[in-house]
Amino acid sequence: MKLLANENVPLSSVTYLKSQGFDITAIGVDHSGISDEQVMEIAIADNRTIVTYDSDYGELIFKHGYKPGAGVIFIRSQPVDPLETSRILQRLAETPGLSFRRTLTVVDSNSLRQKKY
Repeated sequence: MKLLANENVPLSSVTYLKSQGFDITAIGVDHSGISDEQVMEIAIADNRTIVTYDSDYGELIFKHGYKPGAGVIFIRSQPVDPLETSRILQRLAETPGLSFRRTLTVVDSNSLRQKKY
């Protein structure tokens, strides 16, 4: 799985995930200040799953027609600990049969919901 961390994802989580062998790039490092639409375009071009704390991505998918093939993971609650994001993503990656392809995945503290597009 190739990941694209939105600017709101803590860089310490990105660095930790890279150290664990994840293929992840960070908007905040490589493309700071770009629009959500530009993030979508990068994800589509590079076939990366977007990881974000920004609820606007659901609207971009369902109202504005963006369809990133690798999907979007929207984490609803802001992390208390900067490494919390990395722990969430590790759990998701270890879940058998879980696919993000053409799916908006919403992660809450106690649940996981997915909606295909």
